[in-house]
Amino acid sequence: MDELGSRALCRWDELADPATRGFILASELGGYEIFIVRSGEQIFAYRNHCPHTGAPLDWQPDQFLDVDKMFIQCAFHGALFRIEDGYCVRGPCTGQSLESVPVRLENGLVVLGDPV
Repeated sequence: MDELGSRALCRWDELADPATRGFILASELGGYEIFIVRSGEQIFAYRNHCPHTGAPLDWQPDQFLDVDKMFIQCAFHGALFRIEDGYCVRGPCTGQSLESVPVRLENGLVVLGDPV
């Protein structure tokens, strides 16, 4: 993730609660797909890549949550992942986790990368 650097992704107040949004980031390695999840006053980010198949997780653009908006859900096979840590609780990749991406809130913005 170091090659992606620190950059603002969106404004915090643009995200409903709960909400998800996907991004394709340019890096030295090419395009890198991630998504963010707002849950209450917390923000989480993960690589848009199922640990089981490698397929993108979103059903449609920016749609990463199950119907009840309690879990991240893989569109390919329905695996469910906890929002707070990306851990798979149901599906063929149970026990595996999504690849987390460092993200933080800074001055009303969702910012990619660790604090400096």
